[in-house]
Amino acid sequence: MRNSETKVDRRLTASSVPAVLVLLGAAAIAGAGSPAVAAEPAGATQPAAATQIDAATQIHAQRIAVAVCGTCHGQQGNSTQPKFPRLAGQHANYLAAQLKAFRSQSRGDPIGYMWGMAAELDDDTIAALAAYYAAQKPESGPRADQAAITRGREIYDHGITAEGVPACSSCHGADAHGTQDYPRLAGQHEQYVLKQLGSFQSNMRNVAIMHGVALNLRSPEMQSVAAYLQSQP
Repeated sequence: MRNSETKVDRRLTASSVPAVLVLLGAAAIAGAGSPAVAAEPAGATQPAAATQIDAATQIHAQRIAVAVCGTCHGQQGNSTQPKFPRLAGQHANYLAAQLKAFRSQSRGDPIGYMWGMAAELDDDTIAALAAYYAAQKPESGPRADQAAITRGREIYDHGITAEGVPACSSCHGADAHGTQDYPRLAGQHEQYVLKQLGSFQSNMRNVAIMHGVALNLRSPEMQSVAAYLQSQP
């Protein structure tokens, strides 16, 4: 009779990385033109992690973060590739909610490789991954044109009253560090922020509050906000 596998053994392991990356690359190509599958969950999230994450799960999650996630997001979550978001210092609740949305394919922007990746993760591993990235030290990105940063900060802090655009700071905080339910934006790649604002504006990511925020933002205004956020510590 076979010995029963342990919970850790059933999960994604570092030795499976090459095969996984091939599959995920195929999924990304296949999903690049796909429509949104379902509305992304909105509103307050539930606590991401149990009070205690066992040591084996922590070790397993760290191995995944370094050997698998690190390919795109950097081993400590400070991605150097502008199309992949920085995860270091991101709030655990928010990270866990996004991973679960990828797993259920309910996050609207079609990121096939993330759907495939998250499909391998159980709730305990998701909680441990979220805790790992939340504990990493975030880095600020390179500074852009100062005029763009100044304009971006003005929009971030005060919105654009005439266009009905609210202040970003009302949800993401004066320092852009976010909360448990609203993501940290400080230091995020300009390119990634612009992509997400475009997805919110088109409703590809179906999040009502962000659709309302992005709807009346013009491209130069988005670029200024993104430049400001990238420059923040």
